[in-house]
Amino acid sequence: FFHVRGSFAIKRSREPSEAQLPSAAAMSADAKKAAGYKAVDDHVRSGMVVGLGTGSTAFFAVERVGQKLKSGELTDVICIPTSEKTREQAEGLGIPLCTLNERSKLDVAIDGADAVDPGLSLIKGGGGALLREKMVEVMSDKFICIVDNSKLCAGLGPSFPLPVEITPFCHLHTVKTVAALPEVAGCRAVLRTGDCSNNKPDGDKPAVTDNGNFIVDLSFKTNIKDVRAAAKALKSTVGVVDHGIFVDMTYQVIVAGGDGSCRVAGEGGEKCWW
Repeated sequence: FFHVRGSFAIKRSREPSEAQLPSAAAMSADAKKAAGYKAVDDHVRSGMVVGLGTGSTAFFAVERVGQKLKSGELTDVICIPTSEKTREQAEGLGIPLCTLNERSKLDVAIDGADAVDPGLSLIKGGGGALLREKMVEVMSDKFICIVDNSKLCAGLGPSFPLPVEITPFCHLHTVKTVAALPEVAGCRAVLRTGDCSNNKPDGDKPAVTDNGNFIVDLSFKTNIKDVRAAAKALKSTVGVVDHGIFVDMTYQVIVAGGDGSCRVAGEGGEKCWW
């Protein structure tokens, strides 16, 4: 039943004249940093309760909050992390933390995404933290999504597999049930193995989330026809804890280009251009 996803590597030759040019990875990191820093600079103020996202782009937002607290530019800020990895980073930066148990209402949450469509619906969960991310971000007055322009897409589905968090109990049954839902017809369901923080098959055992659950990744060749219907059907499936479709949640998307410049879509920004 399970499919083994292939992996491939692209070798890029470098001409001597290009030796001083930044690598694609460096440009991507610069773009993520630009988006993460801008989100904090634009939306985080002293006295706020802030949700800290998870992933390679959210990393820079957490870093920026730490910098501003250390410099004194921000004071009396308390943050809620969306994963153990983010909690560890925040603690290392001296950022005061709490949980939803102590603060159920947030002023702003900042996090990345794996895909963003023109309606600002998202696929999230590539890093395995979708449940905690959704729990925190749905309670925020503003959810700011930060991405580089490679995450923009015409429709959700083909550009990045949709993660679905499921219970370990009878997980094979749940995987088959999810794959058979008409609302996600045509998907290829693959149980995530190895490291939960990526969707690469880098181990033999099921990947385990911070919550002790498993993840099945749904790959699509065409756009999900009705994102809201898919979200509802997945959430209604017994054995599914939650899914990586974030719809009607995004206040603003900050999009960074390879040169570090940023454009903003959503509230207070431009009309979606992709």
